[in-house]
Amino acid sequence: MLGLAAAAGKVARSLDQKCVLALRVTRGSHWVLNRTLCSKTQEGSAQKPKTAASGSSFKVPGHKPSDWDKKFLIWTGRFKKVEDIPETVSFEMIDAARNKMRVKMSYLMIALTVLGCLIMVIVGKRAVGRHESLTSQNMEKKARWKEEAAQSASAKP
Repeated sequence: MLGLAAAAGKVARSLDQKCVLALRVTRGSHWVLNRTLCSKTQEGSAQKPKTAASGSSFKVPGHKPSDWDKKFLIWTGRFKKVEDIPETVSFEMIDAARNKMRVKMSYLMIALTVLGCLIMVIVGKRAVGRHESLTSQNMEKKARWKEEAAQSASAKP
């Protein structure tokens, strides 16, 4: 049995060395993705570094803010007036402003939900003081429907 496990280990090692991508089973029967030979060669990955004298290979990313983005930037306190906002703004600044507005809107919704709950409690307590309930309202409505049905049945000769 030990010889069979050793042979299986040798086969797995040879497959690891020969295959570009191989799945192998480790202890506990977990599948492990082995990418030992998937890396690029040294020749292909060697690139000439760009210097400031030769010009940079990238441009500082910018984003032209929309009207809503400008409002968000003002409401979050990044800028005081619309005129202060530059023509291009970094993605991070707009993303941060949107996140702040998202948080402010969630706080607003929480406050409105709590306010609505308090109003419903007050309205419910006033209804109890007048001896009103949903059950009594439903019974009155059904009594009206029966009365209307009886009147319409008696009106038809």
